[in-house]
Amino acid sequence: MTHSYGKRTGVRYVTNGLKIYYVPWRPFLMQNTLPTFYLTLPIIRTILIREKISIVHGHQAFSTLCHEALMHARTMGYKVVFTDHSLYGFADVGSIHMNKVLQFTLADISQAICVSHTSKENTVLRSGITPDRVFVVPNAVDTAMFTPSPCRLSCDEIVIVVISRLVYRKGADLLVEVIPELCHLFSNVRFIVGGDGPKRVRLEEMREKHSLQDRVEMLGAVPHARVRSVLISGHIFLNSSLTEAFCIAILEAASCGLLTVSTRVGGVPEVLPDDMIVLSEPDPGDMVRAIRKAIVMLPSIDPYVMHQRMKKLYSWHDVAKRTEIVYDRALQSSDENLLQRLPRYLKCGSWAGKLFCLVMIVNFLLWRLLDLWQPVESIEEVPDLVFVRNEHEDVVHDST
Repeated sequence: MTHSYGKRTGVRYVTNGLKIYYVPWRPFLMQNTLPTFYLTLPIIRTILIREKISIVHGHQAFSTLCHEALMHARTMGYKVVFTDHSLYGFADVGSIHMNKVLQFTLADISQAICVSHTSKENTVLRSGITPDRVFVVPNAVDTAMFTPSPCRLSCDEIVIVVISRLVYRKGADLLVEVIPELCHLFSNVRFIVGGDGPKRVRLEEMREKHSLQDRVEMLGAVPHARVRSVLISGHIFLNSSLTEAFCIAILEAASCGLLTVSTRVGGVPEVLPDDMIVLSEPDPGDMVRAIRKAIVMLPSIDPYVMHQRMKKLYSWHDVAKRTEIVYDRALQSSDENLLQRLPRYLKCGSWAGKLFCLVMIVNFLLWRLLDLWQPVESIEEVPDLVFVRNEHEDVVHDST
């Protein structure tokens, strides 16, 4: 379940029978819907009942729709799981606000998932959730999609690939200082930069200032379907992020056989073995040193061998199995009524705790009013659709 995208609202079926509800709620900032607290309760309640849901799994701390769905699901007695994909600080205004919201959501969660051990530590510190309820399930990569180039590239010209959103958090300002220095040190180094964002202007200005138009190629936004074709045109993948919980882009690059150079931040050191990545501090001088080391290592890197190692290290099937274990643990958790759950919210702070309790009490009363206005028996359950694949086409059967 997600918000609407442009004119896309309603229900869609995609590959393998995956069903998507595009709730008619339009995003207003950074692909997030306007916080409504209670206005999403009727539609979320209807979806949960119609689809005979057992577990509600929310993703991303910045998603207002996620927080509201988990709040409504707990009010209705469903088991809930939350996955945190990001790292946040503790000092700036935005992080303080976000951490308090996360504390509210995770106060009454069944289980939580983080994508790295660093992310788990960060989430536990920010939200106050007990560590035994947080599981580490890393991301993975589709190694069948991200394969090395059939022809091994010559090392006469070194191509360094950057694919990232060009924003401050992704270290775009570091690239502005690193790229000219490397082009000065190595006459055979060329850069391909894919991505868009507010910091693209700075990179364009850097390219003009140092007359690097023939050595720095700016691709703009790269559709995911074209990422592999960009990656296999290079030897080294450069990640300059200032904060990162995991970084799937590194997995995609390694699966394509590229040697990775990355800043040593967040969960990045956990992603790849030491001989597949060169780490540096988020400092221009140290990044230049790391890239020089990577250039020396290039002759010993076999893209095909690296790809085979990635197939063994990361698999979405393994992620699914580990997530299923979390779901089983969530289903085994005890059922509790509102009075048993409220003390957890009171622990969120002297003022915030009371406010959170009030929010949940009002949500409970609205849910009860909805039950009277639209009884559960009046909501038609959706029949299960079984997708049968034959030789010529996919056929949908109604199981009823």
